[in-house]
Amino acid sequence: MKQHVLRRAQRGATLVVGLIMLTLVALVVSSAYMLSTGNLTAVGNMQSRDEATAAANFAIEQVMDAFLNTSPMPVAAPGAESFNVDIDNDGDNDYTVNIAAPQCLEETEVAASSASGSGSSASLGSAFTATPSYSTLWDIAATSTDTRTGVQVVVNQGVRVLLTETQKTLYCP
Repeated sequence: MKQHVLRRAQRGATLVVGLIMLTLVALVVSSAYMLSTGNLTAVGNMQSRDEATAAANFAIEQVMDAFLNTSPMPVAAPGAESFNVDIDNDGDNDYTVNIAAPQCLEETEVAASSASGSGSSASLGSAFTATPSYSTLWDIAATSTDTRTGVQVVVNQGVRVLLTETQKTLYCP
């Protein structure tokens, strides 16, 4: 008779232990989900920032390429421009890049080489002997905006350009 009473007293203990274990497993699964969601968000944000930076660099390259490879060179320094960039080539504009007017920060005269080449290890050629040349430093600021999320990245790029004295007078007041 005593053995029968003992079994009745232990029937609920298994249920309580099972509920505690189920709760612990649910907490572990919930924590893993929250951690993976946070990591996915961080990686997505890094990818968006990197794409926006790439779009800004692309637009800066377009501005400087148009400025330096136009023959004859334009009579004025490049102005502010806006570009639409399709980073994934799907036909939709993913980023809008606004470029402020590039600013000439400094100019340094480049020493002309001697025509005979004596006393120097390398000659810069005849183009640098007749007129002085100037190494100019330009600052280009580009603001790239993701058209889908509104994320903005500002990129400042320094560009060194070799100009003649006439060009330096036009572009670097």
